[in-house]
Amino acid sequence: MDKLKVMVVDDEMRMRKLVRDFLERQDYQVLEAGNGEEAVDLFFKEKNIALILLDVMMPKMDGWQVVREIRQYSKVPIIMLTARGDENDELLGFNLGVDEYISKPFSPKILVARVDAVLRRSGAVGSEEVLESAGIRIDKTAHQVTIEGREVDLSFKEFELLSYFVENRGIALSREKILNAVWNYDYFGDARTIDTHVKKLRSKMGDKGNLIRTIWGMGYKFDPDAADEK
Repeated sequence: MDKLKVMVVDDEMRMRKLVRDFLERQDYQVLEAGNGEEAVDLFFKEKNIALILLDVMMPKMDGWQVVREIRQYSKVPIIMLTARGDENDELLGFNLGVDEYISKPFSPKILVARVDAVLRRSGAVGSEEVLESAGIRIDKTAHQVTIEGREVDLSFKEFELLSYFVENRGIALSREKILNAVWNYDYFGDARTIDTHVKKLRSKMGDKGNLIRTIWGMGYKFDPDAADEK
């Protein structure tokens, strides 16, 4: 099977090398571009790029313009990399069709995990039918969850929520991101509905409910390493 191609676009060579090294360890083929114009040319030359990691502030053509150019022709998954932490920037990115938004500095391991997750959602990487982490087993085909061998009865949304957490283990997820992924983008309710479902899910999971950690002011993170801290 051919390796999936990921294009890394950043005017800092050191940053490109760091990201490339971690992605290549996960068996991705990495293409590099040092500015926006080069990125657009390379994208249309290669044709079969599976995902783009794109910096915002670059010479010749910034990341936003790159997104605008590519989105006219392609829905390829795009993850924005930026030193900015401005909410307006993040909203702009999502409005333009960006799939993820990661602020620098970031953990390369978390970056790779987000690349994996976005590619699973896009269908470029086959979604796992059985998920296992920290004694939790999710059989997506049978729609069944067992914890330490004990079957747990979950509602449809609780099942989807737990699956999303485990697929994105170790990644801090905002309420809005969870809402968009589990309830889909056409849901216009209060993001606080997430809190209610998480509370019920934790209760049904018993001691394992502690693996779903609250990130105050943001959302939640499924942390399988928390099981080792007891």
